[in-house]
Amino acid sequence: MLTLPIEIITVIGPFAQVFSRRVWESAKVLLIGAILAPGKRTVTAALEVLGLKDEPQYQKYHRVLNRAKWSSLRVSQILLGLIVTTLVGLGVPVVLGADETLERRGGRKIKAKGIFRDAVRSSRQHTVYCAGLRWISMMVLVPVPWSSRAWALPFLTVLAPSKTTNERNGQRHKTSIDWIGQMIAAVRRWLPERALVLVTDGGLAAVKLGLRCARYANPVTYVSRLRLDARLFAPPGPQPASKPGPKPKKGQRLPALKTVLADPQTVWTTLTINWYGGERRCVEIVSGRALWHTPGYDPLPIRWVLVRDPLGKFTPCAFFATDQHATPTQILTWFILRWNVEVTFEEAREHLGLETQRQWSDLAIARTTPALLGLFSVVTVLAHKLTQTQPFPVRTTAWYVKTEPTFADAIALVRRYVWTEGQFVNSSPDTQVVEIPTSVLDGLIDSLCYAT
Repeated sequence: MLTLPIEIITVIGPFAQVFSRRVWESAKVLLIGAILAPGKRTVTAALEVLGLKDEPQYQKYHRVLNRAKWSSLRVSQILLGLIVTTLVGLGVPVVLGADETLERRGGRKIKAKGIFRDAVRSSRQHTVYCAGLRWISMMVLVPVPWSSRAWALPFLTVLAPSKTTNERNGQRHKTSIDWIGQMIAAVRRWLPERALVLVTDGGLAAVKLGLRCARYANPVTYVSRLRLDARLFAPPGPQPASKPGPKPKKGQRLPALKTVLADPQTVWTTLTINWYGGERRCVEIVSGRALWHTPGYDPLPIRWVLVRDPLGKFTPCAFFATDQHATPTQILTWFILRWNVEVTFEEAREHLGLETQRQWSDLAIARTTPALLGLFSVVTVLAHKLTQTQPFPVRTTAWYVKTEPTFADAIALVRRYVWTEGQFVNSSPDTQVVEIPTSVLDGLIDSLCYAT
């Protein structure tokens, strides 16, 4: 039996309402085991690290993922509420980042796998394709007290098979844009009064998604990259009331942004902002309002920002927001936050064993990866709770001085707290007890806490 400290119960307790009592007891074991286990995040690894390798009813832990009835969407709603109430202040917009990631998996029994471009291994000159599962994850981009950068905390992740895979399995295909539209609709229902900002990369920029974000009674501000050859139009002019027929939805065609970039008459404004990596960078911008049009859809009102580097260190690029009153500085600040999504994906692979799980049933696959990504947020919230009255411990050595905590320190802090404050009563009565020096014990615990 596992008895958890009150601080951990306070954080994970709200999730109990999603499960039956028996399933919740097994789910708690998997949750704590996934935090403590180094290396692969399999069910057996979670049981072994908690001393349950001789548990005769081990199948009940597998059934939490592959058979038990509980709602992943409800878990996502509770996790979002936990993140917002803990780390996002009242009256502050909730900034959301959405992006795709590839889980490299093989196996004939995995029905949802397909062939996708591997963004991590590909470059501009060389494209790498890989077999695996494509996931779309939505995260809260929020500052944390111990870091100079914002952290991306996942709360909702969905499986997005390719069109070929869906046709093979007889399922209706949804594009990544369709999935993100459904995800933001769920978040809008869960947080009806909060101001929401959705940030995506240029590959997920679409008029269709922008129109969906703008249609709510409390619209969602949509921020992304904009192609330099995007079709931009002026608003329609006044029309005579006596003129028959439908009213025009857009005015005259405006010059493309690549034309604005090359025009020597363009007036540029110098702006100093926090760029990627936290460095202060001086850039030149020009901004305006327009209607972005794609054939088949109504025009989308946007505020666009064209950016170039006076030193020529990066290629000129453009961004947009569906809030036409947003300032260029705010639009750039929102978009730059998106990079933290990539950091979270990498940290989840390094410290939470993403891609090491081995389930093959459809239901277990659909639950396990979202659970591991959600665990990133749970660990972060736990670390925040544990450091409200004490400094955040950071592991440093003589050859590596770390200036601020990373996720490795966050999970190590939570592990140390569980190891030292939790009660594990799985040992047999005849277990031998050995006394060792405190310094040796601290070193062993430190090694366990930082194991990957």
